[in-house]
Amino acid sequence: MRPTNAPSQADDRPAAAAGPGPVLRVRNLSVCFRTDRGVVTAVEDASFDVRASETLGIVGESGCGKTVTSKAIMRLLPERTSFLKPGSSIALAGRSGGPDLDLARAPESVLRGVRGARIAMVFQEPMTSLNPVFTVGWQIEEALKYHTTLDARARRARVVEMLRLVEIPNPERRAGEYPHQLSGGMRQRVMIAIALCCEPEVLIADEPTTALDVTIQAQILALMDNLRRRLSTAIVLITHNLGVVAQVCDRVMVMYAGRVVETGSVGDIFHRPHHPYTAALLHSIPKAGARRHAQRLPVIPGIVPSLTDLPPGCRFSDRCASRRDACGAGEPDLTDAPTPSDSPGVARAVRCFFPIHHAAPPAAGNAHTSPPRADP
Repeated sequence: MRPTNAPSQADDRPAAAAGPGPVLRVRNLSVCFRTDRGVVTAVEDASFDVRASETLGIVGESGCGKTVTSKAIMRLLPERTSFLKPGSSIALAGRSGGPDLDLARAPESVLRGVRGARIAMVFQEPMTSLNPVFTVGWQIEEALKYHTTLDARARRARVVEMLRLVEIPNPERRAGEYPHQLSGGMRQRVMIAIALCCEPEVLIADEPTTALDVTIQAQILALMDNLRRRLSTAIVLITHNLGVVAQVCDRVMVMYAGRVVETGSVGDIFHRPHHPYTAALLHSIPKAGARRHAQRLPVIPGIVPSLTDLPPGCRFSDRCASRRDACGAGEPDLTDAPTPSDSPGVARAVRCFFPIHHAAPPAAGNAHTSPPRADP
């Protein structure tokens, strides 16, 4: 079993093929919150696509806007204190050639029929997401009762089938147990079963392995990847663990202070990062042998800036080792970057005035090579 802090699997995962159109298309997503200090924009102008059977990883430090993005897609943010800016679009592909559904403008009555049936979410901590007073079987059956026409016997059979699908032993007995009777890994498997019981086209997983030990974490990731292949589900995986990204993702979107700063295939991002923030994240991954040579683990100085007190110009400029005068003069746009020959059909973009340039791809399997420095 490969440890999840070793991103060498980025070499082994081919770039996702272009194939049919995206299942989920997000355009110009901007999420604002009303606070005592005025309106704060937590996510600004985020755009991305996810195709069937593809896994998109969204990475960044805490406070970069990853979870807000996921909850905005599901329309689970509190309406009294948050809103989407005009122009934000969250298009879920229509079924059987029908028109796309814009979740950003859909009424709550429509959203209730979409959540769980066509787009589902696995939350970070299952113990706070599962209801402690109902059995796990009842909670899986609840989604089936609302979104399907199955009778009671068929629903109970589907519950056992889903528990077996997520590899819970003795599913008939486990269906009658309560969340506190299950281990952390089993509870997370139940959450995945609830999310997938109606076979949604899109699954959003928000830090699904954070509270699990490394062995259970590897099992959950393998399970999700297997289900993606079997059900052709598009997955949006939100995490701060770059090892997890290397293990299961096809493409990566890096966020910083509410902005998308870089996108590309997982292999390209790991070996040829263009943004200094992406390179710094990769540089901070523990490397085999570093302890033997008494090397200190590199860290990114400072913290993610407060959204109410952003630095002028580039939002990463205060922490960037390659900062220049122009970085504080204005904020760079997200611009297209060269797409390497080994990642055909995968768009590459970076938000930086002075992106890192790479003369040639590194040798295969050299994922731990130190990222190159930005041009002097």
